[in-house]
Amino acid sequence: MKQYLDLVRTILETGTWQENRTGIRTIGIPGAMLRFDLQEGFPAVTTKKLAFKSAIGELVGFLRASRSAAEFRSLGCKVWDANANENAQWLANPFREGSDDLGDVYGVQWRKWPAYKVLEAQAEARIEDAVACGYRIVTQFEEDGARKVLLYKAIDQLRQCLDTIIKSPTDRRILFHAWNPAVLEEIALPACHLLYQFLPNVTRREISLCLYIRSNDVGLGTPFNLAEGAALLSLVGRLTGYTPRWFTYFIGDAHIYENQRAMLEQQLEREPFASPRLVIAEHVPSFAETGVYAPEWLEKIEPSDFSLVDYRHHEPLTAPMAV
Repeated sequence: MKQYLDLVRTILETGTWQENRTGIRTIGIPGAMLRFDLQEGFPAVTTKKLAFKSAIGELVGFLRASRSAAEFRSLGCKVWDANANENAQWLANPFREGSDDLGDVYGVQWRKWPAYKVLEAQAEARIEDAVACGYRIVTQFEEDGARKVLLYKAIDQLRQCLDTIIKSPTDRRILFHAWNPAVLEEIALPACHLLYQFLPNVTRREISLCLYIRSNDVGLGTPFNLAEGAALLSLVGRLTGYTPRWFTYFIGDAHIYENQRAMLEQQLEREPFASPRLVIAEHVPSFAETGVYAPEWLEKIEPSDFSLVDYRHHEPLTAPMAV
């Protein structure tokens, strides 16, 4: 994880201090990239203890389209508690549905993206095509003197990615995202890690992942998101028969909060250890071994199905999360 420490050092040495919505200043730089070969190890931070169980709990919550902090807590992840129940803007939001509610955050967009079509009522062929693709007619209405039909379906973007990897692995559109402009004002926190693209290599039977993050809290968020992204790539590889390989991590606004600076400076004084390995439980089907495609394991997977082997790390360090 020397790459991570180099990024921290670059931000502290060359970044610019700015104010932001949280009221806690950040020092940051525009544009950063980290790239890891998962065949050389899992990108777990070693200069402090990674909150691995919490990160995996959050990932599993996303896979289950969770929208409640209580659901994330039940999976071993408490990072959503403050966003759900202590964010003044969200507490005053009319779309909030009570304690622990988060709105349609990440996982809902991953697995149940709300898709609508408005078609001319007389466009029968188009309506039939939409219905054949899984849309259902919700209602009819009149607009500018023309009769229209409103259709809806929930799109499982992640499942579509897996299906495409199986059926058309050379496709260059195997991606999903969580940035839905229609619901930004209806959720506790607009997506930060918002675009995932899978890149299978049929010749090598390897699969890689590019992840774009619009805004990243490098002190707390980056180690967490690296673990989640690498674990997701490993799971997708297992379910589709590809060996996980390159994980490339792009950041738009890479920043460090002022109240996390002391923690990071302490990490910079520590020598990183060798990277651990990620192990997924044997009962999770491996397509490469069985030839059986089992995408339902996107929902069936449990946090306990992931573990780190040979994870050596320095003493834990803590810092407050800005909300």
